[in-house]
Amino acid sequence: MNARMMLVALACAGTSAVLSGCSSIGAASGAVAGVATGTFTGNPAVGIGVGIAVQSATDEAVNRYMRVMHRDQQDAIAMLVGETPVGASQPWRVDHRLPVENGHGEVRVTREIRNALAVCKEFAFSLVDGDKPGAKVDWFTASACQQGGRWKWASAEPAVDRWGTLQ
Repeated sequence: MNARMMLVALACAGTSAVLSGCSSIGAASGAVAGVATGTFTGNPAVGIGVGIAVQSATDEAVNRYMRVMHRDQQDAIAMLVGETPVGASQPWRVDHRLPVENGHGEVRVTREIRNALAVCKEFAFSLVDGDKPGAKVDWFTASACQQGGRWKWASAEPAVDRWGTLQ
């Protein structure tokens, strides 16, 4: 592969990553690493192996970062649930340093469950899609339980639509 073809491949991979978001960063970085390695070593098999390894590592790093961002939102909502009485509501908002997985909406506590094992609350929370008036609002249900002095997210399935499988 000559230098011109390599530059075209790199430009296509970079454009693809920018246009399609986080889900394709691993594929784009793997493709770039594979093309570059295959070009410099002259062995396409080595390039394919390096490309697959880079894609896998990048996908894992992106997934880990997204889990941390989701946990930040869940922790912020759970904290509000803990201090909100049944029947009341409060606004929630999370702003990260990088503008990724920021969110805001409202939390409404619907029920408290007390037993010998834990104190839990069921709640509904909204997610507003943007800051403009008339923005789309989606509602989800979940549970949070008190763990020591903190409230933590306690359910997975009701929020899968919101956070995908990266809870």
